[in-house]
Amino acid sequence: MKSLGARLALLLLTAIVLVVITSSFVASLVMRGPRPDMTMEPVARQLSILATFAEQDRAAAVSSGLVIAALPADGPRDEQLSRFLMEALDRVSTARYATITRQMRGETTASIKLSDGNWMMMPMPDFGPPPDGWRMLVGWLGLIITGSVLVSIFAASKIMKPLRLLERAVAEMGPDGTLPHVPETGPGEIRVTAQALNGLSARVKAATESRMRLVAAAGHDLRTPMTRMRLRAEFIKDDEDRRKWLADLEELDTIADSAIGLVREEISSDGLQCVRLDSIVADIVEELAAIGMNIESGELQPASISAGVLALTRALRNLLINAATHGESAIVTVAHFGDKAVVRILDTGPGIPEERLNQVFEPFFRIDIARQRSFPGAGLGMAIAKEIISRFDGEIVVRNRHPRGLEQLITFKTPNQSTSGRPVS
Repeated sequence: MKSLGARLALLLLTAIVLVVITSSFVASLVMRGPRPDMTMEPVARQLSILATFAEQDRAAAVSSGLVIAALPADGPRDEQLSRFLMEALDRVSTARYATITRQMRGETTASIKLSDGNWMMMPMPDFGPPPDGWRMLVGWLGLIITGSVLVSIFAASKIMKPLRLLERAVAEMGPDGTLPHVPETGPGEIRVTAQALNGLSARVKAATESRMRLVAAAGHDLRTPMTRMRLRAEFIKDDEDRRKWLADLEELDTIADSAIGLVREEISSDGLQCVRLDSIVADIVEELAAIGMNIESGELQPASISAGVLALTRALRNLLINAATHGESAIVTVAHFGDKAVVRILDTGPGIPEERLNQVFEPFFRIDIARQRSFPGAGLGMAIAKEIISRFDGEIVVRNRHPRGLEQLITFKTPNQSTSGRPVS
């Protein structure tokens, strides 16, 4: 029972049931009738008077309704009640032998032995609980438990409502980190929570947009001095120095463009459409192989997903270029498993140290700074790819292969084909 709501409901249910059972027990102690031994004397006094009357005038006693027989009433003898009755008879009059027996229907009958050896029989009042007492008790407890369950569930749902509001808001968080608008209605606590969430979402959105404007402005402003530096570099007489200056400026251009691209992907809201994942992968492989990259495609099973064509192409191209460039050679496959479409990229490179695998998607991540000049790029390709894949409800996992190489698994949910549009290849 890991749910907080279930624990609250169980706690309330236990508290209510314990309180009701305790109060019922106390009430039964306070309001229960007197014990049989305390109420036996009035009965014994009446029986003694009737027995004396029967001994003095038997005919009149029989005619008045008394039952007199040669033997006591049939049935098992109740030893305790019989003892109480005999002790009471001894206290109120002379000692008499008496017995109390129980009949088939649960009734009790007192038999008093007369002086002539006969027995006078009289029905006895029932000092015990009612015949259906256990059924009444079980029904009462069942009603209490049923009502307690309903009350506990209702109370727990009310207590958990603000927490469920937070849970829904976080679950519907957008790729840019903003939350959907939460209606500011209901009890005061819920309204305050909704207002706080809406305020938080507005601040996050403003901060994200401000960051985009800052990065875009920085990238734009950097281009002017870099253009001047490029013009000046053209006039450097030494060919080697001129080449190094132009290479450094080209790298600065790449970093600025990649940073702007990453911010744009984080806040992008491209429209979704049904696209053929296998067709996009095949086109990218053909494009990269044409420019000399060591990459090929394996089995490409037909698979359609809901995504933006351009953004998805950009993400997969970044991952495939990374595998072909840093992994020496790569092979990519597309498989369809139930409601999942999986892209699997395998390379034959050195892999990534296990302790640094969790840093793969960090901006500007590089395994070895000394290798930076050997491979073009700003180190943002994997970060951009992850942003795009996450936006389309996908997941990406990177892990090492044995004895060498890297494996990238990209998983997407496939849409319901009965409701999705025509796939775009």
